Amino acid sequence: MNNFTFYNPVKLIFGRGQLENLPEEVSQYGKKVLVVYGGGSIKRNGVYDNVMDRLAAIDAEVHELPGVEPNPRVSTVRKGIDICKREGIAFLLAVGGGSTIDATKAIAAGAKTDADIWDIVTKKVQATDALPFGTVLTISATGSEMNRGSVITNWETHEKHGWGCPYTYPKFSILDPAHTFSVPHEQTVYGIVDIMSHVLEHYFHQTGNTPVQDRFCESILLTVKETAPKLLEDLENYEYRETIMLSGTLALNDMLNMGFRGDWATHNLEHAASAVHDIPHGGGLAILFPNWMKHVLDEANASRFKQLAVRVFAVDPNGKSDYEAALEGIEKLREFWNSIGAPEKLGYYGIDESTLEEMADKTVIARPEFGNFKKLTRDDSVEILQASL
Repeated sequence: MNNFTFYNPVKLIFGRGQLENLPEEVSQYGKKVLVVYGGGSIKRNGVYDNVMDRLAAIDAEVHELPGVEPNPRVSTVRKGIDICKREGIAFLLAVGGGSTIDATKAIAAGAKTDADIWDIVTKKVQATDALPFGTVLTISATGSEMNRGSVITNWETHEKHGWGCPYTYPKFSILDPAHTFSVPHEQTVYGIVDIMSHVLEHYFHQTGNTPVQDRFCESILLTVKETAPKLLEDLENYEYRETIMLSGTLALNDMLNMGFRGDWATHNLEHAASAVHDIPHGGGLAILFPNWMKHVLDEANASRFKQLAVRVFAVDPNGKSDYEAALEGIEKLREFWNSIGAPEKLGYYGIDESTLEEMADKTVIARPEFGNFKKLTRDDSVEILQASL
């Protein structure tokens, strides 16, 4: 493995009833608070009222930014930045899932600079500071509650980019699995796919001697694979929600990829597809990941795929070449995602060949090659997207 320095300053507050810690945590940073949330589900399930009650307990001056989109828009982020600057906000609180947290990270960075936030997202300008913020997680999926990363969409230019900086780690994240009881079946499926995809992005790398990291990844994949069907039959089961929630956090808090860099080509492909079509992130990943796997699989790297196939998907390697076992493992992944209700084709979202070239263009908008396990070009994007229609 490569030399590495691991750093993650997020205070993780996990378990039933942990929202009781919110007043103590927020009060450390100031009483002018901007609460950021999405489409209103937190008002229907009672989380909003519980959060507001606890902020009232410390006499917080609360401002709100509702309406964060599933693929958060830079236009919404700019609204939040304006509020922070106009009202002198001291602390931001994201209440929701990954999209809400990602938007909050961008608001936090944008509030401390005169530069336009889109220039920071597209890496034309570096963030130099950010307002402190915390999170109350209500959807298990992205892992944004314990990392510095954020993904923001510019709907005017149809671009979607991931970014992050040392200042965009949450100060704390409160994770109560009961807050995810009301997440609908379809969104739960998308979250499961997203979690597994993060682990798979780590798993495919070219660095040698990573047995500890491999086993970390495999254990989370196996745990999610075993738990997901049971959760989808019992959406308010605390233990199943608890397992999936912790899996989602561990999948993307940099513990799994200590000493190497994963691939991330499939996320690049999905960002391009959803930048054009605004599809659910987890749905796009379910469609694209197995097709990326088939596209990059060759005799030279088949052993990596075979290891995954044997250890996670119980493929019997006897009498099979590494390549054959690898292909069977890819099919097992596809079968599992199909079995829990994830989509298999972009056509599920009404996407056809008419925008294929536009989506392919978006995959190389930042650089002519992408991916780390195997470098891909625009031509590769066309082939993977074509196979996914």
